[in-house]
Amino acid sequence: MPIRQLSETMINQIAAGEVIERPASVVKELVENALDAGAARIEIVTAGGGLNLIRVTDDGSGIPEKELPLAIARHCTSKLADDIHDIRSLGFRGEALPSIGSVARLSIRSRTANGDSAAEIGIEGGRVCAVKPAAANRGTTVEVRDLFFATPARLKFMKGERAESSATSDVIKRIAIAFPAVRFTLAGSDRSTLELPATDDSAEGRLRRVAQVMGADFPANAIAIDAVRDGVHLAGHVSIPSFSRANALQQYAYVNGRPVRDKLIAGAIRGAFADVLPRDRHAVTVLFLTLDPAIVDVNVHPAKADVRFRDPGLVRGLIVGAIREALANAGIRAATSGAAGMMAAFRPGAASYAHPGPANGHRSYEAAYRASGFAGFDPSRSSQRPLDAGFANGGFGENDQAAFDAGSLHSADARAGQDEAAETLLGMALGAARAQVHENYIVAQTRDSLVIVDQHAAHERLVYEALKNALHSRAVPSQMLLLPEIVDLPEEDAERLALHSETLARFGLAVERFGPGAVAVRETPSMLGETNVQQLVRDLADEIADNDTVDTLKERLDKIAATMACHGSVRSGRLLKPEEMNALLRQMEATPGSGTCNHGRPTYIELRLADIERLFGRR
Repeated sequence: MPIRQLSETMINQIAAGEVIERPASVVKELVENALDAGAARIEIVTAGGGLNLIRVTDDGSGIPEKELPLAIARHCTSKLADDIHDIRSLGFRGEALPSIGSVARLSIRSRTANGDSAAEIGIEGGRVCAVKPAAANRGTTVEVRDLFFATPARLKFMKGERAESSATSDVIKRIAIAFPAVRFTLAGSDRSTLELPATDDSAEGRLRRVAQVMGADFPANAIAIDAVRDGVHLAGHVSIPSFSRANALQQYAYVNGRPVRDKLIAGAIRGAFADVLPRDRHAVTVLFLTLDPAIVDVNVHPAKADVRFRDPGLVRGLIVGAIREALANAGIRAATSGAAGMMAAFRPGAASYAHPGPANGHRSYEAAYRASGFAGFDPSRSSQRPLDAGFANGGFGENDQAAFDAGSLHSADARAGQDEAAETLLGMALGAARAQVHENYIVAQTRDSLVIVDQHAAHERLVYEALKNALHSRAVPSQMLLLPEIVDLPEEDAERLALHSETLARFGLAVERFGPGAVAVRETPSMLGETNVQQLVRDLADEIADNDTVDTLKERLDKIAATMACHGSVRSGRLLKPEEMNALLRQMEATPGSGTCNHGRPTYIELRLADIERLFGRR
């Protein structure tokens, strides 16, 4: 077949395959255009999950009538100057609108601030319609109907209406977090509406917008991040370790205001929380990276979701270091979700309103009590049946009262913390120890809350942090191999390992070049014992290639330290004296990350006095 020039329609349809993956991709491109036009209010309407209709209306600067034909022409844009390295807008490629018009029915109606009237242009399956007058307010309305009608094969790969609507909603939320001063409204054919009122661009306004998107409980469980390194600024919020999710869907990252899904950023977040979260849990994060556009490439893919940094090691180091420093400086905090779970566990079951009792409508005491949900107590087997006894003296007889006075609160657990605690202890974050229950849980009191501590999990974290600090404060002891281990590698991997040889030596691994495509390992960390040197070196080479770090070796050593801490900590079932319990609480307050154990479980739960009072109907 001879070489021939593809038609403009065919070129646009090929481009659409890269830019327009699903209805959510259309919404993303149109909303980004509206933001680049300076819109303060953006309204999105969809039908059929976006396949039947997508309408985006904004109050931005609008498009002059004479420029409407250029707006739907390929590679025409008003956002890019002559320097491709200085990109300060969300869109810049000039191919979204012609790509959409090549696979759908597209109409654009726009009016500028100085325009006397609006104008409209349309394009159906690549066929351009003439510009005509229209009626519209200031701004632009873009309407997309029958998406992929011109490429019906693409429709077979679309998911259901609910899934497409959910993807569109997620796109709007991700964009909205970066633009808190803009009002977003999303309405669907199922009559569901997402409304995000405008706040402001201050730190408090951005946090209010984050709460609109991620829920009101996130700010209460978040730590602020603010760090700068070599011209790269990192800001935002991360959740405390005990507030986590089962997936990474609530990790939002932005580079110069652009929402991105970058594996380097995701890996850095995972590395920063490696010590405090289990492998199957994920932190909740909102991070904003601001840097010179010349040192980041946003033109990696037409969808602009991936980026490449000129110095990936700098960005990763900044994220990991800033998050770990913030966690260390935040002190000890418990997630509010733990208190909510405790409140739910304490609430009795709902009483039934059925009448299975006698014909007169009254139930017996036993039936009413069982229906209330307290299955653990059977009144028929109780030695005291107050209803049958007639409640002498208002429910307590003299003998009952005497027995109550004589036997009240004589258990060792209840008496463990009876001495009045010093005022200073009550003012501490974890308060004063009052009791130990079930030989594992310390009950402490602060001025306005009740704290329950898992003594084994708490001490496990303390021992682990001490071991880890000792491990990384000096060179790790190593053992020399009788015969050096020769590891064959691609030449580029061997070169990378040689460049990081000094860092590896600090962790007890002595590596040196052995010819063009191999390295020789002469020493290994003593803590690892007998280890698979070949696999370890290859894993390190892969990680250096991906992230320019040697964290794999550090993580292996930390894992051994965690195992040692687990076996060397205070075991469940050990009775503690009041002074021992208070010493443990004070050490927890002084140790970063002590809110969770090495396995990511919470070490304590805090219940506010106001919540306790609500349980008893006092509020």
